[in-house]
Amino acid sequence: MSETKPRIMLVEDEIHLARGICFNLEQEGYAVSHFDRGEAALAALRVERCDLIILDVMLPGQDGFQVCRAMRGIDSRVPILMLTARSEDADRVSGLESGADDYLTKPFNLVEFLLRVKGMLRRSSWYRPDPIEEGYRFGDNEVFLLSYRARTAQGEIDLTEMEVRVLSLFFRREGQVIPRGELLETVWGYASDAETRTLDNFVVRLRKYFERDPSRPVHFLTVRGVGYRFSRQGE
Repeated sequence: MSETKPRIMLVEDEIHLARGICFNLEQEGYAVSHFDRGEAALAALRVERCDLIILDVMLPGQDGFQVCRAMRGIDSRVPILMLTARSEDADRVSGLESGADDYLTKPFNLVEFLLRVKGMLRRSSWYRPDPIEEGYRFGDNEVFLLSYRARTAQGEIDLTEMEVRVLSLFFRREGQVIPRGELLETVWGYASDAETRTLDNFVVRLRKYFERDPSRPVHFLTVRGVGYRFSRQGE
């Protein structure tokens, strides 16, 4: 019996680019559903599951940021890769704040794109806790990795697949300095020497969730020039 193909949803209104992306993803063995408007993609997401969403920012009707937020309301876990023709940091941050897990700036290198997709689709058991779920507590927070949720001072939140990967690695390596390259390689599947702001912006997102004062973090700590360190007790 053949293995089920990973299902990818592509939301892109540039038809020539969409055709090229669909062709290359299908050549890699993925099943692709293409939509040229966010509204149509949202309707499809309500009735069918997918393993990865590739979402353009510049769309007719609702833009990619609005669509991303709506998608998170439907499925809090599915990895979302945003495509943008903009290079400003503010737009990248906006995408990650909307619930995206990573971004690529157009025009992008095809090999890099396919590697990024492969890394985000990777399913592994290394971060899964035991079947009997126990909350991981730190500060005012309790995180349930198995059910992708957390209780925080702001209330209960749903966690994405990538957020669970990052948190699990921090929890497993509590107190240790984790180099940026190792985080990128382990969680996103990047080459360890890849340069990206995704990780930094992702940590900003975690601080907003879990720190009493995100501007003065005590749990998710930056180790300048190296990476990050998680402190369960708070510093």
